[in-house]
Formats: sequence, C-alpha cells, structure tokens
Amino acid sequence: MSWLKKIMSDGEGDGPKKEQAKKMKLLAVGALLGVGLILWGASGKDPAGQTLPPSVQQKTSTDQPQNIQQSPDKRAMAAEEEYLANKIRDMLQQVEGAGDVQVTVRLESSTQTEYAINTTTGKKTTQERDQSGGTRTLTEDTDTGQLVLVTRNGEETPVLSREIAPEVAGVLVVARGAGDPAVKAELFRATQVALGIEPQKVIVMAKKAGE
Repeated sequence: MSWLKKIMSDGEGDGPKKEQAKKMKLLAVGALLGVGLILWGASGKDPAGQTLPPSVQQKTSTDQPQNIQQSPDKRAMAAEEEYLANKIRDMLQQVEGAGDVQVTVRLESSTQTEYAINTTTGKKTTQERDQSGGTRTLTEDTDTGQLVLVTRNGEETPVLSREIAPEVAGVLVVARGAGDPAVKAELFRATQVALGIEPQKVIVMAKKAGE
C-alpha cells in the first residue's frame, strides 16, 4: 500500500491547511477503495485477489432457474398431441399412394373431464332483533355439492359426467405421395374428417425426394 502512504504524506504542512488537506486525502482514498472493491466484485475475486468459490459467485449471478420443467397440464397436452399424431399417421398411410407419412398435431387445450356431483340446495333464515326493538330477517343459501363415487374392485372412483374433446389448433401432414394432387386431396379430406376440424387448420405437403 505504498501508494496510500504517498498520498497521505504528500502536501503535509503546518497550520489549518494541513488538517483540510488531510481530510481531502481521506475522502479521495475512501473513493478509490470503493471503486476498487466494486471492480474486484465484478471480476469474481475478493479484495486479496483470490478467486471466489463457485457458491459465492453463484449468488451474484441471476437467480432465474436454469431448467424449466413443464407443468402437469403441459405434459398431458404433449402426450395427447403425440397420441393423435400417431393415430392420424397410421390412418393416412392406408390411403393409396400416400407412401411414408409424418404427422404433427398441435392442440389449444387438453381433454377436459367433468364428474357427477350430488347437489343439495337449501336456505337458512334467521331473525335478529336490534336494540331499538326492530327485527330483521337474514336469508342464507346453504347449497352443498358432493362428488358421486362408485366402488369398483374395492376402490372408490368418481363417476364421469362428460368428457370434452381437446380443441385442435392445427395439423401438419408430410407425405411422400402428396406430390400427386389427387393423393394430396385425399390426405387433406381424410385428416379434416378424422379430427372434425376446419380446413384452414390442415396443411398437407409433399415429402422431399430421397428422404
């Protein structure tokens, strides 16, 4: 720290100017030390010039998770997309002239299920008397719902009321035989009818030769 001693010793003299100069030097030294600590911290080293442990450096980095896992709903949707794509592919490969077929399905939402519920509707009426002698009537709804369960093989399972099919966002079909306009039209119609979707959601393309 010879540079620090030099700063402290330079310009020392007698009288009030000596104290004022000393204060100014202390402020300058403090500012230099602060800047140095900031630069050392940014470089991942401590003030002594040693590299900080990875655990310490990690705390100064972003706290955002590196691996983002899919939610159960996303995983369920991805499984349904793969299932539908495989079913449509197997069906389209039966079309004459289709050849090798690849299908990609994208859904807006996964299958929605609703279960039967026993609902009991009731009302509760109470009367209250205030300090002035008047009365008021309070009515409260007491609706309750209970899931309907059935016992199968010793286990209770809920009764399915209805199942809402997933909404298809779009379908891409790539087939070797789609280069033939007649085959392409057949693949297009078969995909639309099988999924019950609008024509603008279906795209059929010919597969590149040699693949």
